Amino acid sequence: MPAILIHGVPDTHRVWNGVRQHLTRTDVEAWDLPGFGAALPPGFGSTKEEYVDWLIERLERVGEPVDLAGHDWGCILTARVASLRPDLVRTWAGGNGPVSARYVWHPLAKIWQDQVEGDRYMNELEPASFAHDLVTGFDVPAGPAEEMAGHVDGPMKDSILKLYRSALTVGAEWEPALADVSAPALVFWGVLDPAVPIEFGERLAPAMRASRLLRLDCNHWTVLQKPAEVAAALEAHWNQPE
Repeated sequence: MPAILIHGVPDTHRVWNGVRQHLTRTDVEAWDLPGFGAALPPGFGSTKEEYVDWLIERLERVGEPVDLAGHDWGCILTARVASLRPDLVRTWAGGNGPVSARYVWHPLAKIWQDQVEGDRYMNELEPASFAHDLVTGFDVPAGPAEEMAGHVDGPMKDSILKLYRSALTVGAEWEPALADVSAPALVFWGVLDPAVPIEFGERLAPAMRASRLLRLDCNHWTVLQKPAEVAAALEAHWNQPE
């Protein structure tokens, strides 16, 4: 069974490149979500439910349960998939993506969720300035920050706004169904994350009945800052006897 890695916002599959370099297995795929490097299907509205449905449909085409992992929104969406379709998921791992009714969206998310302010933010977004904000606010290494900002195009901006506006109460909506997750779970978290504090990793781990909560001495983008550690934890998780 393959391993499928799902990125968050404002990322593409490239956010997993460092982790993949440290993995020994070769059956690993990092997918682009629609609007985030992948084409938008006809009529796709970029809501949280549509992303979950899109993931489920693609996973069904794989034909066997997969090792599913996600970061940021990838964590939120894959946790939802694991709760709705446990038959598609052999193991699950995720980090720095809250699925909690207690979570209050961070300031930038609230801007994106505002119809006027969000549109203005995206219209005025300048890649160099955005990359600088990622470096100074989230300790993203300069190179990956510039690459990330460079891929924030029109479809991604529109998809980000629609996704966040569909997710005002995602924690309250999706947290209860975490009790239906049956796949062995691993939670990894950057303890210095100002947007999604470690307490939400500490809540997600028992909700998913995770065997481990890996606390990493870094900011939000664990997969960029601690790729070797994330890769080692994933492989140990995947190699546990069933």
